[in-house]
Amino acid sequence: MTSTTDPLQDDSKHLRRAFRLVLAFAALLWLIKAAEIVFNVDLVRFGVYPLQPSGLLGIFLGPLIHGSWSHLIANTPPVIILGTTLLYGYPKSAKLVVPVIWLGSGFGVWLFARESYHIGASGLTFGLMFFLFVIGALRWDKRAMVLSMIVFFLYGGMIWGIFPSAPDISFESHFFEATIGVILAIALKNYDPAPVEKTYSWEDEADEDTLSATSPAGDKEKQIDSEE
Repeated sequence: MTSTTDPLQDDSKHLRRAFRLVLAFAALLWLIKAAEIVFNVDLVRFGVYPLQPSGLLGIFLGPLIHGSWSHLIANTPPVIILGTTLLYGYPKSAKLVVPVIWLGSGFGVWLFARESYHIGASGLTFGLMFFLFVIGALRWDKRAMVLSMIVFFLYGGMIWGIFPSAPDISFESHFFEATIGVILAIALKNYDPAPVEKTYSWEDEADEDTLSATSPAGDKEKQIDSEE
């Protein structure tokens, strides 16, 4: 007895699983901020502070910390949307993309950024946006192109965040995240296999008609018909 699986159903399950994982991460960010308020502690000091040994801890903790509720609210939708898109479209690459962007950009900020505490998940989202857009432009399979266009349509304006703007915005984090995202997109272009495209029955029938019309037997039948 053989069993067949519906590719569309599997695709839907994969998308829901990706969404639940990213939603859990977003919930963690909110729990951290709530705990900070409830216990009246200042977690900003656990962010990345350049060239200070104590600031090294921020490489790991900085993206989990937000300076205000408005800061967290602004970061939550892109975290959910871009994170889900990454896990759904590139599940193998995601295992490398997330930690490399997270840690690599944090280390870059620690080495080269202004003397200030750098916190927030916005840097992570910049890396994801640039990765998703560039890899879609490089791969050219249908899913990659669609995901790339959706990401750019929703968050293409983020590109300006890599340049200095407001003093309280860590453009350095955005810059390093974006740079690493582009590099990873180039390096991992073919790391995830292209999705299997569904073939419909009418396409098979059309192919069979084409083959029969061009086969020698088909030509012979046409010749007999013309002689009669």
